[in-house]
Amino acid sequence: MTQVTKNRELSSPERLQAFTDAVVAIALTLLILPLMESVGELADHDGTTAEWLAEEQYALLGFVLSFILIAVFWVHHHKLFRSVKRVDAGLLWLTVAWMFTIVVMPVATSLSTQMTSDWAQPLVYIGTLFATSLMLLLARIYLRSHADLHDMADNDAVLGIRASWIVSGLFLAALVLAVVIPGAGNWPLLLMLLSEPLQRLDRRRGSRSPAKR
Repeated sequence: MTQVTKNRELSSPERLQAFTDAVVAIALTLLILPLMESVGELADHDGTTAEWLAEEQYALLGFVLSFILIAVFWVHHHKLFRSVKRVDAGLLWLTVAWMFTIVVMPVATSLSTQMTSDWAQPLVYIGTLFATSLMLLLARIYLRSHADLHDMADNDAVLGIRASWIVSGLFLAALVLAVVIPGAGNWPLLLMLLSEPLQRLDRRRGSRSPAKR
């Protein structure tokens, strides 16, 4: 009976998705904590709102950027799991790895916004984003090779994998630029603006390919 219960829990995508939702919610909450602490510290010294905005402008930008990125990752993960009907050990651990990268994001954000600038900050921040995108890509690839776990059409699975390749490739390119140009900070992330145009181009090429055959 115990083994049956464990198997049932392992194969429940709803339970796993609820857990990922909780992890994302916690990560988003942790993002704001350094800003809350800075408000209290400035209040103790009779600071003003204008002073706080001026002092924490980079922290605010980092918070907004990380909040948006985590939210986007969460949305894509949710869309993927809509078609998942069963979870095996492989998909479970890929999801756990994805959640780990999400939990690390508040730490990477704080390092980039609260600490004195150094060469390692963009590597940690961009590297974490690359790892998050890579885990989602690997989950897509895993699901396509395990058709019994989902009801996704093969064409949709292929399109999702190709889109994830583009996103992961751009994060990797940004990471390489951060290594090659140490003073670039997180500016290489501007490469992500190419994500949607490249995905649209890929979809157009994919839609034309059957006609060429």
